[in-house]
Amino acid sequence: MEELKVSEASLIVYIHPSKSNQVSKDVPRELSSLLFTYSDIFDGVVLAFDINSLYKCAKILPGVCPYFGVNLKVNMLLFSPKPNMLLEGKVEKITHDSIHVVVLGFSAAIIAEKDIRAEFVMKHDKGVYASKSHKRHVIKKETMIRFMVKSFDEETLQVYGSLIPDNTRSIHFVG
Repeated sequence: MEELKVSEASLIVYIHPSKSNQVSKDVPRELSSLLFTYSDIFDGVVLAFDINSLYKCAKILPGVCPYFGVNLKVNMLLFSPKPNMLLEGKVEKITHDSIHVVVLGFSAAIIAEKDIRAEFVMKHDKGVYASKSHKRHVIKKETMIRFMVKSFDEETLQVYGSLIPDNTRSIHFVG
């Protein structure tokens, strides 16, 4: 899954002096504020982190409120979809003009009707997209599909996808 990557980072986490006796508890609390948000620095959505090392010495920062910086090394699991990348997700809803998919259980994906290849036709009475050339190839609610990324909205964590390429389809269909 090329949309997932692990990135090793050397970070400095700034801790309030009142937490100086709880550094090992407060550092993960500070890092958790990065979870499920897009980070330009890491070029992806932070899904998880693992602290490899926490250095014992910290530097006090001069200023109005003397926070101190704790150096650490962290492995970050990142979700970073790029255009033309293939993703897989579960169909949650089919409408007359789009397919709505959930990727990795948290990111929404939308495939507009104009991005669905002509091979698939909407069967309004059944709420499915069916292939004209392969009778058993249908896309319906709960189907796992493979689609191509057109774009990714970092703010809403929403993927815009396409079923135009030939290598996109229901992952259960081999044809």
